[in-house]
Amino acid sequence: MDKEKYLDRIKYTGGLKPNLDLLKRLQKNHLLNIPFENLDIHYKVPIELNIDRIYEKIVQNNRGGFCYELNGLFYELLRSLGFRVKRVSARVYNKDNGYSPEFDHFTIIVKIGNADYLTDVGFGEFIFEPLELKLGKIQNDDRGRYSFDIYEDGYLRVNKIEDGTSTPEFIFKKVERELVEFKEMCEYHQSNPNSHFMKKRLISLPTINGRITISGNILKVTENKKVIEKELKNETEFEKALWDKFKITI
Repeated sequence: MDKEKYLDRIKYTGGLKPNLDLLKRLQKNHLLNIPFENLDIHYKVPIELNIDRIYEKIVQNNRGGFCYELNGLFYELLRSLGFRVKRVSARVYNKDNGYSPEFDHFTIIVKIGNADYLTDVGFGEFIFEPLELKLGKIQNDDRGRYSFDIYEDGYLRVNKIEDGTSTPEFIFKKVERELVEFKEMCEYHQSNPNSHFMKKRLISLPTINGRITISGNILKVTENKKVIEKELKNETEFEKALWDKFKITI
């Protein structure tokens, strides 16, 4: 992995001392420049947990990916820059079904000094900056307000707070995992019709003041809370929007 090309891909310039300020800047730059997307699943291109292939796809071919790819590669960047990092398994909350199986989501914990931080560039609409793993503390982020509490059986839970209501995002343990441990769930999300990634094509990228998303055949652009939606009537319109909005060609 060429970390200089990776930093160019996320448009980062500046110092590389492994501290909290750098982690914040890398996470935000990554989110603003590399989209969350599941297009390979719908074009029947296998996604393998191979860092060289993920690097080629995301950095060299100007693509995005889903959590195993995005956080998998971001972990490698942070490690190469001298951060103390852990790959972590998370179980995602769903209001109808509760928490998903282990390894459903790949997230990252970074230790800086004596503090642990949750950093994530592969969970769609989520945090813009790392969250300190401090129980009960409400942390304000550009994308919302968050807090951590204890769930059960040793799990920590990260919650989003809106209008006084706390809603779980996912639960996780501070247990270091190997990349290969995510293989089964990565394959599940590419092949099982029950996986939400199999339902429709999705690509999404935050902007400073909003978000750009193609979900199925609907292009949605949010800017300063104003929403514009457009139906993409055929594959030609889909491919044009993919290039115009994300500079991606399949």
